[in-house]
Amino acid sequence: MSRPLLFVLACLAVWAVHLGLHLANAYALWPLDGVGHRYGALVELLLILVLGALLAMLLPRALRWRTRRSARPSAELQQERQRIARDLHDHVGSQLVNAMALLDAQVPPQRDALRLLEQCLLDLRLVVDSMEGCDDTLTGRLARLRHRMLPVLQRRGVAMDWSVDCLEGMPAPQGEAAQHLSAIVQEALSNVLQHAQARKVAVRLACEGPHWCLEVRDDGVGGAPEEGAPAAGHGIPGMRRRAQLAGGRLSVLRPPEGGTCVRVLVPHAGAMARHGPVLPRGASAE
Repeated sequence: MSRPLLFVLACLAVWAVHLGLHLANAYALWPLDGVGHRYGALVELLLILVLGALLAMLLPRALRWRTRRSARPSAELQQERQRIARDLHDHVGSQLVNAMALLDAQVPPQRDALRLLEQCLLDLRLVVDSMEGCDDTLTGRLARLRHRMLPVLQRRGVAMDWSVDCLEGMPAPQGEAAQHLSAIVQEALSNVLQHAQARKVAVRLACEGPHWCLEVRDDGVGGAPEEGAPAAGHGIPGMRRRAQLAGGRLSVLRPPEGGTCVRVLVPHAGAMARHGPVLPRGASAE
């Protein structure tokens, strides 16, 4: 109900009309009715008054109702998210760890199952991290992502180069924008693990002119899709959509030395204040 006050007032108006009609009808027919009908009319009047009292009790609450001006979840919702995150980590996570302990990495079929369970456990931990840090900055989210991804990359023989530069006085993206940007990095690293057959991957965050530049670059066998060619699967379209929701633009490049580079440019707060939002290519201002 988007307008509780209007709804309660409408109900009270209908109640007032009903009460008026009942009183007018009772006044006109009172001399003609018998004792039984008069008692029935009094009982009906009592029920109407009780209904009016119940509606009147809703009026103060409707007067206090205000539309939320912020998309930030309430404290109660944040606590519930944290409770669910703890349950997922403690119960589902421990079951995955126990299942992984039963497998032998030296046996090829079990090695494949072990990698699949390892990916499931990683995804679970990343989901838990995202539920516990709704208002974190991009640098904080990336730090947690590095903590989760680095051991898995090392076990797969992939070296990581990490360069996250935070300039003093230049606030990094925060909140929903940070969530979308860290999800792009997570998706790009997941592609490196599953498809790229890379030996090295580099994650870089730096301020370049009016933009934050976020890159994930690998030396694998993958490559960027040709310009205008449809993307296979949902990974790249999903990353592009997240980049737009964060206020930026995503490019998937093919460096001359090979591999893939996923780059996102997002205008920083200073550029937004001076020039307004930098729209993705092909978008138009409302």
